[in-house]
Amino acid sequence: MSAAPTAQPMQRTAEDFRKVRKVTTHTLQEMKQAKIKIAMLTAYDYSLARILDDAGIDVILVGDSASNVMAGHETTLPITLDQMIYHAASVVRAVRRALVVVDLPFGSYQGNSKEALNSAIRIMKEAGAHAVKLEGGREVKDSVERIVAAGVPVMGHLGLTPQSIYKFGTYVVRATEETEANRLREDAKLLEQVGCFAVVLEKIPATLGAEVTQQLRIPTIGIGAGAACDGQVLVLHDMLGINQEFKPRFLRRYLNLYDTIREAVCRYCDDVKQGNFPAPHEQY
Repeated sequence: MSAAPTAQPMQRTAEDFRKVRKVTTHTLQEMKQAKIKIAMLTAYDYSLARILDDAGIDVILVGDSASNVMAGHETTLPITLDQMIYHAASVVRAVRRALVVVDLPFGSYQGNSKEALNSAIRIMKEAGAHAVKLEGGREVKDSVERIVAAGVPVMGHLGLTPQSIYKFGTYVVRATEETEANRLREDAKLLEQVGCFAVVLEKIPATLGAEVTQQLRIPTIGIGAGAACDGQVLVLHDMLGINQEFKPRFLRRYLNLYDTIREAVCRYCDDVKQGNFPAPHEQY
């Protein structure tokens, strides 16, 4: 008598993951295994984070890009740890489902693993974040190990690392030469080995993004790193067309809010000056 066939596990779908009540680092690992893409966007305040979470975004990154889009700085370098905690706490208060990852800002982790741990702990305790992200490979190995050992999830970031802009001197595509590409491959494996739960790959050739994604057991999140990455991330203000100056090839604008908001403000100004606002039904 032949044995009954072994039941095969059901393949989970994108809809299954949309029903997840709370996204965790384990959820992202399951999404990679199920070949379900991970959607990630930045947010820096309560109101927009609430919309993102309600729309079903998987991961919200409280990015140090707040230095650019919220404070108007030319680079991400000026933003402080206290400012990142303020933005992160605002986002966390809005979120019910998404995983909230917070950037460790420049100067809060480089070269000193103890300081890196203290920075990560402050973000987790004071903001209520779920994970931190930091830039670099082998040069931040000690910091990653120390933070992970303390129980704080860490997301890595390789390729174009904006906190190193003055070292690079330009925002061009990284790892186009084999020497730098090999270093990125090695750093990606290293970050996985020391405990990162995911890694952002920024502005690298799509073929390299696909190769690294295939080699790693942890998810890759691409921004200008090709469609083969396990997920994608964009800066919200770029994607919504609030920021008009930034126009890289990898950016798709889903709205043009700059013009929409400007038109609404112009109409408001006209209505106020012409005495059309408030109308009788808008008064007490």
